Amino acid sequence: MIGRLKQWLGNKPDVQQQASDRLTYLESALGCRISPQEVDIFHQAFRHRSIIDDDKYKPYQTYERLEYLGDAVLDLIVSELLYEKYPEENEGFLTKLRAKIVKGETLAKLAREMNIQDVLEVGERVEAQKIEFSKSVLADIFEAFIAAIYLTKGYPFTQRFVKDVLNKHINIEQIQTKVENHKSVLMEYLQSEKLPLPEYEVISEDGPGHDKTFHIAVIINEEIKGKGRGKNKKEAEQLAAKKAIENMNVGKDLK
Repeated sequence: MIGRLKQWLGNKPDVQQQASDRLTYLESALGCRISPQEVDIFHQAFRHRSIIDDDKYKPYQTYERLEYLGDAVLDLIVSELLYEKYPEENEGFLTKLRAKIVKGETLAKLAREMNIQDVLEVGERVEAQKIEFSKSVLADIFEAFIAAIYLTKGYPFTQRFVKDVLNKHINIEQIQTKVENHKSVLMEYLQSEKLPLPEYEVISEDGPGHDKTFHIAVIINEEIKGKGRGKNKKEAEQLAAKKAIENMNVGKDLK
């Protein structure tokens, strides 16, 4: 089925065919039928804001309002899930773990696993830019999709759907133990060893303005200890710090 979706994306069939294939995908993902009364809200969930450039829709008819609602629904569902899963952990632990699960990178991963990018509707002006593969766009679509499910199918169905998706595509225990702030780990190590603090330097950037990739080096004592690349400077700096930690054999159990 995804093959057919990619085919219609490449061959540009009429709008009715696109809508029909999108509906087929959504019903497959949900495991149930979408009634005629529910169709519009699901199409809206996959309508990128660039579509308004073609004068086809108003801004409120894109996924942005649904994204806002989906963010809140996801927070509640994940909060409940963690509250039940970790009955002896405190509020700080639960808050930090929830933030890791509902952050953009994790939601984008879930969207990719579900091939959500194949059913995104974008404006003609940006079709060649492949914005459907952007992490932020994928995360936004996922949240909008959750909102559409919530509004049409209700909270219990949405809760089950989110839990099933999380259980299928991510490992919560692995996320829990993963070190997120490699810059902080590196900083603490250098301070404990009375070494100079790290400096982060942009080596190069490539790609178009909407999809740049940054290459950054972390320098300690005037020596490059690690390099990282990412779609923004923050991500590249974290990866550079992680590489420095590995190269310097800093706390192998923290990697």
